[in-house]
Amino acid sequence: MEKVKNLVVGAGISGAVLAERLASQLQENVLVIDRREHIAGNIYDSKHSSGITVHRYGPHIFHTNSKEIWDYLSTFTSWHYFFLKPMAWVDNQRVTLPFNLNTLRQVFPPYLADRLEKKLVDAYGYNVKVPVMELRQQPDEDLHFVGQYVYEKIFEQYTRKQWGIPPEEIDPAVMARVPVLVGKDDGYFQDKYQAIPAQGYTRLIENMLHNPLISVRLKTPFAKIKDTIEYQRLFYTGPIDEFFDYQFGPLPYRSLRFDIEQKNTEYYQPTAVTNYPNNFDFTRICEHKHFLDEKTPTTVISVEFPQAFKRGENEPYYPISNPQTAALYQRYVQEAVKLPNTYFFGRLGAYKYYNMDQAISAALDLFKQIQ
Repeated sequence: MEKVKNLVVGAGISGAVLAERLASQLQENVLVIDRREHIAGNIYDSKHSSGITVHRYGPHIFHTNSKEIWDYLSTFTSWHYFFLKPMAWVDNQRVTLPFNLNTLRQVFPPYLADRLEKKLVDAYGYNVKVPVMELRQQPDEDLHFVGQYVYEKIFEQYTRKQWGIPPEEIDPAVMARVPVLVGKDDGYFQDKYQAIPAQGYTRLIENMLHNPLISVRLKTPFAKIKDTIEYQRLFYTGPIDEFFDYQFGPLPYRSLRFDIEQKNTEYYQPTAVTNYPNNFDFTRICEHKHFLDEKTPTTVISVEFPQAFKRGENEPYYPISNPQTAALYQRYVQEAVKLPNTYFFGRLGAYKYYNMDQAISAALDLFKQIQ
């Protein structure tokens, strides 16, 4: 029976942070396992034959307001500053996303855009984010019109494609992620720090795990190793329902398929990400060379198709959050607290949608508890 001090299941961002802290701060041995053939989880990137760095599991832009997290990651990477300015395909044209005062003038004639802008600024002030659902409930006809337009043209069908269920069945916190910005900032995020690791996310994770006290084993599912290894602490970032062999039933997830294509043109689209809310079966097209401003004669895109999660066939990406799934997750949590020195975290372990900085913060908080 092999013995280890700490066993970390999952070599994504959450597992890597926890492993790095255990090794560097507590000087403890850590074994990190992952069932995939690579580290870095869903932020894995690699060089395409064209020379372009491709985000294999969809676009990832690091953004945070936390100087602590920014400084922490900066010990493992230099940065390429990047401010995401996505677009959306609406009424057969690319328009600014998030929907803002610039978008008003792209989709409406000047006389109407002028009137709607004045109504929005008078009602909410300038540079303010307003939830679409709030606008739809406004008694003022013009404000209601803006909310209804954005809901129908940008939110409703995109949500149906992304989640596979009607918008009204989605957690309101998810719906709040699509506001109208009463301003002209075309940036998708407003965080103080916005960037991409200059050598890529995979190199970032490599640097975090580069410690003689850390061992990494790939293509190693937890189920394969759990009866052959004795550990003092277990840190599990996989699906919590899978850990308990679906004792109370499976937690639902949405999955994605990425069709990666090389195009024989210098650029395919003017921005890194274009969303397709109403047209086509896919939700967005990502052009990867924009991220690190890589200069190549050809380009690489990935077309993103949401799909149902099927165990053993694809990856669980997004927990489906609603009162029913929250109650089911809590049943697993009640089982988890019975296990000594066993910790569930990360997007799948906590059954929670995390941005990267939130995942890092949760892992750092977990380490502080242990410390």
